[in-house]
Amino acid sequence: MTFDETIRQQALDWAVRAGDPQFEDWEAFTLWLEADPAHGHAYDAIAAAVADASQLVIGAGAANDDGLAAAQPDAATLRTTRRRWIGGALAASLALVGGFTLWQANSRDLYRIEVAPGAMRTVALDPGSQIDLAGETIIELDRDDPRYAHLAKGQALFTIRHDAQRPFHLKVGDDTLVDVGTIFDVRHRGADMSVAVSEGAVQFNPKDQNQRISPGQILRKNGQDGRITLEAISPDQVGEWREGRLTFSAASLEQVAMDLTNSTGIAFAAAPGSSPGSVSGSLRLDPIRKDPRSLAALLGLDVRQEGDRWIIGER
Repeated sequence: MTFDETIRQQALDWAVRAGDPQFEDWEAFTLWLEADPAHGHAYDAIAAAVADASQLVIGAGAANDDGLAAAQPDAATLRTTRRRWIGGALAASLALVGGFTLWQANSRDLYRIEVAPGAMRTVALDPGSQIDLAGETIIELDRDDPRYAHLAKGQALFTIRHDAQRPFHLKVGDDTLVDVGTIFDVRHRGADMSVAVSEGAVQFNPKDQNQRISPGQILRKNGQDGRITLEAISPDQVGEWREGRLTFSAASLEQVAMDLTNSTGIAFAAAPGSSPGSVSGSLRLDPIRKDPRSLAALLGLDVRQEGDRWIIGER
């Protein structure tokens, strides 16, 4: 049986705490076990792993047992030595359990969905949850856990039914997003990443930055220096690409060309030497699909065709 990562972490925490001779919080522990049958199953699996790991470590014995016996230390020394040995055994057991937990997390039964440039696709998850995928997007989903996804690259709009007991987790590169009853759009192109929220909220890297992204906000992460910014955005712009519209705010020509290529399936490229952050404006994609030259009037750019590509540059 596979378990939600949050439940696994809670079970591991309870296993460590309940193993302490000074532990007294049995009422809270019982309430946690009774709150969800999955809690008991997860705790049993963790406890069994701790027990097995402890036996492996304790069975090996302390490296200096023979020397201790010959020296005949006093009772205080024996107690201190025993406490250190048990502490070392517990640390080693937890290291093994950590490996067990990591193995469990890495044993997901993932499958991949790829969307070609210019296309879109909608994927249903559990009841009330779905993902809309933009062009040139790759996402990995878990056959056994609809509350997990990994966005390898591209852009996707997540409409997630909130479940406080089983929050939805999204991996994007080294980052983790956790939903708080949410509609949010994630863009992962190259090394950069952004998260825009229209409803509910998203927690960005709960174990590190723990940054909350609220409705009408967009978090951007610069892939080169790791810099994170939080800005305002109109909720109407979140996921607007589904309706055939793109909005740019101080965007580079490289970003504009990439977004247009992914959204229309037509090859665009930025002219060399363009200045960064030079494009702002909103446009519909239908006219561009019919005639890429219309981009010139819509965004005030220079547009020319070279072979099978359209080159966009500043006027």
